[in-house]
Amino acid sequence: MMVWIWVALLALFIIIEASTAQLLTIWFAVGSLAALITTFITDNIVIQVIVFVVISALALAITRPLVKKMTKTKKQPTNADMYIGKEAVVTEDINNLEAKGLVKVGGSVWTARTEVDNYTIPAGTHVTVIKIEGVKLIVRPVLYN
Repeated sequence: MMVWIWVALLALFIIIEASTAQLLTIWFAVGSLAALITTFITDNIVIQVIVFVVISALALAITRPLVKKMTKTKKQPTNADMYIGKEAVVTEDINNLEAKGLVKVGGSVWTARTEVDNYTIPAGTHVTVIKIEGVKLIVRPVLYN
């Protein structure tokens, strides 16, 4: 009887794995296969479940770092990244609440927002580019000593 349960679980995990783009259930399929093999050695359900859990956990522990490394998406730097850390000049008041503001940096004009929502930076202020979110530069005023 347990043979068919492990066969069904094995098939289910393989179907789920085949229908997804990520590795979600492959480790459980390996565990199900080990438990299925165990049914030919013993009828003890507890031992079969322990084999399933242990083998699934081992498969996950052994292969997960490799899978993570292989599927890791790398951030592709762009030319825009060169503006991060640069000084810019506000050409239109920056006001996040009104969704407006422009800065000029490196000869280019960009839409800009402050890193704090209720903070306005007036035109003519020198700012530092903190990060880029989409097509907007996130800036903060330059503090001179």
